[in-house]
Amino acid sequence: MMLNLTKRQADVMKILWDAEKPMIASEIVRSREDLNINTVQAVLRSLIKKQYIKVADIVYSGTVLTRSYVPIVDRKEYPDDIEEGIRNTLKSQETFSCYINEIDDIQILSRLEDVIKKRKKELAK
Repeated sequence: MMLNLTKRQADVMKILWDAEKPMIASEIVRSREDLNINTVQAVLRSLIKKQYIKVADIVYSGTVLTRSYVPIVDRKEYPDDIEEGIRNTLKSQETFSCYINEIDDIQILSRLEDVIKKRKKELAK
């Protein structure tokens, strides 16, 4: 099984794979300057939903109980290799193009175009 991860999901998975023990969200945030708690919590929820990580334990963080997380998929299932990542991205684009070529409703295509424009603006920030 090849993991299909967003950039942020991959960032969090790599942190968890490299960790010697289960980690809580705030520890994950502290491990990288470009992460914030809201993003990490959202990513952790999505990774649990995909069944890539699990809650290892409920632990104290100061005086508050919080979940600690561990990966349940092996790092070998995610390509660190740039060429393989590019090949997978191109395959995804080809698949997406096939779906778009099947759409014959201009309104749907316009909505897709709006979604793409919005995402491009987000990435440009």
